[in-house]
Amino acid sequence: MVLDPAASPFERSECSRELRPFVDEAGRLRAWPSRQKVQREAIARLAALFEPGREYAEREVNELLRRWHTFEDWALLRRMLFDWRFVEREPDGSRYRRRAQETPAPETIGN
Repeated sequence: MVLDPAASPFERSECSRELRPFVDEAGRLRAWPSRQKVQREAIARLAALFEPGREYAEREVNELLRRWHTFEDWALLRRMLFDWRFVEREPDGSRYRRRAQETPAPETIGN
């Protein structure tokens, strides 16, 4: 599943009960959850924004992530995408790709 980058990955009605308090009315992540299960759901939803097989410059990754959160820590989100193996990156961090394995559909994470 790949989301339209213009669509919100955080449609409140589709988020788990645990993630909803962290999502604003515009469908943006407004704070970083403390529970890892909820963090993983948020990252899986963000990962669905990336097209499989397409390479993204770090700047493009930051732009996508900035669009969908309000707490101004796109570096944290980018690092979590990589650490939890949703994306691969060049050793110098200049290029990113969504991993080849299927990213779980956001609605199956955290429910």
